Amino acid sequence: MSEAPHLTFDLEKPGMSNGHLVVPEGADCEALSLPVVSLNKGEGPRLLITAGCHGDELEGPIVARRLLEWLPEAQVCGRVVIAPMLNPPAVKACSRNTPIDGLNLNRVFPGRSDGSVTERIADAVARVLLPWTDTVFDLHSFGLNWDFSPSSTTHPIADPVLMAKTLQMAEAFKLPMTLVWEHPGSPGMFDTLAQNQGKVFVCAEFGGGTVSFDAIALYEAGLRNALIALGLVEGKPEYPTFRQQKVTQTFETRRSSDELKSPARGIFEPRCSVLDQVKHGDIIGALYPMDSLTADVIAIRALGTSIVYAIRSGAYVEMNEAVALVARPVNQ
Repeated sequence: MSEAPHLTFDLEKPGMSNGHLVVPEGADCEALSLPVVSLNKGEGPRLLITAGCHGDELEGPIVARRLLEWLPEAQVCGRVVIAPMLNPPAVKACSRNTPIDGLNLNRVFPGRSDGSVTERIADAVARVLLPWTDTVFDLHSFGLNWDFSPSSTTHPIADPVLMAKTLQMAEAFKLPMTLVWEHPGSPGMFDTLAQNQGKVFVCAEFGGGTVSFDAIALYEAGLRNALIALGLVEGKPEYPTFRQQKVTQTFETRRSSDELKSPARGIFEPRCSVLDQVKHGDIIGALYPMDSLTADVIAIRALGTSIVYAIRSGAYVEMNEAVALVARPVNQ
């Protein structure tokens, strides 16, 4: 029988400690060591910051790692545990899914101790890191094929008290968008597991496309705002500037009606940018069929008044593949 997942250091030790979360070996690969840092300054909020769940979303690991340049001195209370690379095989391959077993880590929680490597990672995180925390910030981005407004996101939660606390925490990032994002029910998502345990869970979606200096600075400012709101560090929050404007607003989206899909196979060309407001009939993008060069270019139009919060950055797409996502202000 293999060893149980464990940390190589004591989370209760005061001050800064670092080591690894050991994920036991299995039939498909040897044991993994996920880097973990603990910053323990006694009583106060207990926060877990994770990144690298999807290996092609590189902004999160960078921002999580940069925290270590200033947070140890700035933190005034509480405990922060940072796990900047939850899925090392996926990050090293720059792949959304784990290349060893092809699974999406954010769809297999709480995992299985006797499962494949992705399931064993989920099991280790669920059993070792999640139990001690009150709040989770899971750092994502939209990958390399999308343009996406930096956002703090949550899903609708049945418990109204937890929903209110979670939305308040998401809005504290003061990123350009706070998004209440309806998603098809999936018991395997990390946030579903945490919320079922009564924990506040905010997924920060740090844009998409390419990693840039300006974007990383914006994302780090948003995370600092959230740490201030929790009381872990002192200071005044700031509203990060995104595309020459300081805006922050809360939106909601319904997955069934707010995901625009390609009507055919072809090359997608975006005709608008994120945070653009559109109304019924406005062209959001164009699809160029390539199977027949005589086929007309297909205009993809908005179905109603909304704001574009994500759009494909240009790609060959299959029929019914998502090319744009829209939302509306909450209570509109």
